[in-house]
Formats: sequence, C-alpha cells, structure tokens
Amino acid sequence: MISVKNLGKIYADEGSETVALRDISLEIKKGEFVSIMGPSGSGKSTLLHVLSFLDRSTSGTYTFLGKGTTDLSDAELAHIRNKEIGFVFQSFNLLSRSPVYENVEVPLMYSDVPTSKRKELIERAVESVGLKDKIGVEAGRLSGGQKQRVAIARALVNDPNVIFADEPTGNLDSKSGAQIMEILENLHGAGRTIILVTHETYTAEFADRLIRLKDGLVESDLPTGKKHRHGKEFFK
Repeated sequence: MISVKNLGKIYADEGSETVALRDISLEIKKGEFVSIMGPSGSGKSTLLHVLSFLDRSTSGTYTFLGKGTTDLSDAELAHIRNKEIGFVFQSFNLLSRSPVYENVEVPLMYSDVPTSKRKELIERAVESVGLKDKIGVEAGRLSGGQKQRVAIARALVNDPNVIFADEPTGNLDSKSGAQIMEILENLHGAGRTIILVTHETYTAEFADRLIRLKDGLVESDLPTGKKHRHGKEFFK
C-alpha cells in the first residue's frame, strides 16, 4: 500500500535548515497495524504528515496504492487524502458546537458521496464506535473518550484505505485510552490498515510492527510480538 524510498524532509526558516527526515525507506502493506515511536524531534510526526499527504517530502519517492505521488498537484493530493485516508488526532479537532452527526459528516461534504447516502454512512460509523445514543449531542458536551470515538467515526465514514492516528490516547485517562485502542484493534481485525504515532510503549504494542525513529532516521523496524489481549486488561 505504501512504499517510500530515500525520503527526506528539510525545513528552511530564515536562512537556517532543520533536517526532520533523513533517507527513510520502508513499506507498509494493506491490513498492517504499524506504530511509529521516537523521542521528541525524532521525526515521527513529520513522517506521519508526509505519509498522509498533509506535507510533502523534500527528497525521495513515495508510492501510494501503486501510484507515484511526488509530482501530483496539491488538489490531487487533497483528493487522495479525502477519499483514501482517515485521521484521528490527539486534540480531536471536532466542531464543539455541532452535534456528533454533523462532525462525522464533514469528510462526506468534500466527497462525491450523494446526499441521499450520507445518513446511512454516518449512522453506521457512529454506531460502530458505540455512540448511537449520542448522535444528536453537541460534541463539546462529550467526555474526552467520547470525543475521540467521534473522531474515529469521522475517520471511518468515507471507508478509507488507511487510518492515521496521531497520539490518539495522549489527552485521555487510561480507561478511555484503553477503549480507544480496543476500537483501533478491532478495526485492524476487520482488515483496516492503521498507522499509529505514539510516545507510549503500551499503546505502541497494540500494533503488529514497531518502527522507531531517532534524529530523522529509522533506528529499528521490528515486529512487536503482540499477543491476543483485551485492551481494558492491558491498561490496568
């Protein structure tokens, strides 16, 4: 699904340069659950932003679903991002005064999904994260864990090929974090490709594979040896 070769990213600011990624090469197959870890400044968020088309690399090549993306226009990348990718962020990024229904609907407003089909897709996504009874509630009135579940429903509503989760448990207590990781684990079990950025080892180990970055380089890329487990028990 994803293949990058010799990927580099340099940020230039007023005459100075910061190297965020250095010569990164890796592949991620459809259906994998991959965690990316590393200390602050290691490049993990930059890598996620490049892989999810929120940013462009400075050098190297990126192939997504068999298609080279390096020379695509911003509009073409935006189309791929909306159709093929779902996002879950640490800060939820919800419209706090809008109900759950309208928050989950947002990606569909930029898609070619007919209005007549939206209601079914939204309700299915909301139900899949256990919030059917909250569909008309303003997002700002929900708990942190519920907000993140809304964010996951929003990420799912377009039936994306891959879900990128950036520190999805970072603003949650351990119980809510466990519930979010269970949902992601279940989505992976249903065949979703998930790429998770985290600084928490216990969260990273829900994945099948762990990529560690340091100073913009891949320090290691190994299987986690994950065993079947239940999230709530694992977070105790």
